[in-house]
Amino acid sequence: MKYKTIIWDWNGTLLNDVTICCIAMNGMLQKRSMPLLSEIQYKSVFTFPVKEYYEKIGWDFSIEPFNKIAIEFIDSYRDLLPQALLFNNVREVLNIIKNTGIQQLILSAMQHEFLQESVSSLGISNYFESLNGISDHFAVSKQQLAQRLFEQHGFSYQDTIMIGDTLHDAEIAKEMNVDCILISGGHQSLERLTESGFRVVETVNEIPAFLM
Repeated sequence: MKYKTIIWDWNGTLLNDVTICCIAMNGMLQKRSMPLLSEIQYKSVFTFPVKEYYEKIGWDFSIEPFNKIAIEFIDSYRDLLPQALLFNNVREVLNIIKNTGIQQLILSAMQHEFLQESVSSLGISNYFESLNGISDHFAVSKQQLAQRLFEQHGFSYQDTIMIGDTLHDAEIAKEMNVDCILISGGHQSLERLTESGFRVVETVNEIPAFLM
């Protein structure tokens, strides 16, 4: 097999949460009489660090501090999270990969305990060697977490692949010098993902064919 380790992103890659992200944000925007976002617009502007995404859609942090707004979003997102399900056939794909002997991990910009709760609630924790989220709710970057993960586990760069749905995942893969596949059904548009230079697929169903 080509790979021994897969490092999955969570939000927008395995968890289909784009709609609830838009609902949560639009609720906040509506309260302040700010322009609302369609999902197409959202995918065209969402980025990391998320503070830059907030600025792009009109937030003025001289009026309301970013940390206050970010916590308000997380509170709303948490309430909506039970509505977010896995993408179609995620369990089947994770099981196929598990049966090949490839180890699977999650590396997420979601806060660590929140990530554990989210994965556990959907009953798929058993597919992963570890779940790795960041220390706060502000989604600045998961670069340092990725570096620590590689140092702790001693992954071989040649047989490790990252799978995500944003250019941030691609940036980390390039920084770590590992392969990467991006899935276009998540938080950024297909047009933006093609800028990465990595392979882009439409659904998680296509992943197993590229791993063998």
